[in-house]
Amino acid sequence: MKQKKTEETAILMAAGLGSRMRPLTEYTPKPLIPVHGIPMIETVIHGLQKRGVREIYIVTGYLGEQFERLCDKYENVHILKNPDYLTKNNISSIYAAREILGRTDTFICESDLFVADESIFLKELSHSCYYGRMQKGYSDDWVFDLENGRISRIGKGGTDTYNMVGIAYFKQKDAKILNEEIMKAYEKEESSDLFWDDVVNQNLDKLDLTIEPVKEGQLVEIDTVEELEKINESR
Repeated sequence: MKQKKTEETAILMAAGLGSRMRPLTEYTPKPLIPVHGIPMIETVIHGLQKRGVREIYIVTGYLGEQFERLCDKYENVHILKNPDYLTKNNISSIYAAREILGRTDTFICESDLFVADESIFLKELSHSCYYGRMQKGYSDDWVFDLENGRISRIGKGGTDTYNMVGIAYFKQKDAKILNEEIMKAYEKEESSDLFWDDVVNQNLDKLDLTIEPVKEGQLVEIDTVEELEKINESR
């Protein structure tokens, strides 16, 4: 008998200002800027839906009302509002999803990604993990240190290791732990500048996290107008 697929949820983070892509983001939130004619966030939604993810929650802030049309277009897409997006770092977006995180196995995704290969969402994920792309040489981006196949550090800067690409997956047990730690951290004044990944890093001893490798070109992070123009010219 075929085993019943575990129910899954996704949290898409879409509250940021997208300042590095101005003037395009002056009137349009970055995740809604099209790449090859498709808004970036919809390439993420399509991949999640192909996997069969049950419910997708978009955490909005800047120009948040523009995401409402996605709820009309996709019946399993819902909006969560982040009231603190202007005053706190992206820990505030995970906090805004605190009633969702931990209910099921959960994807946490950036929304300003162009997913070129939806098969990255069809992987069989037996552990909580971050998707990562191997970077030879030194990278000053967010990277992962590994020890015996498990993530031992998440932070800026590393050599010959996996770079963060904006997708993470938490089995329900780990999602519950993360939710508890996010809520604890959020109560502290000094935590307002934290990235949510900082909270993960502080609690790696409680979490069972591996790396799920992705290849160059399967998904693209677009941070500047020049990068957007380059990828749009590539077809």
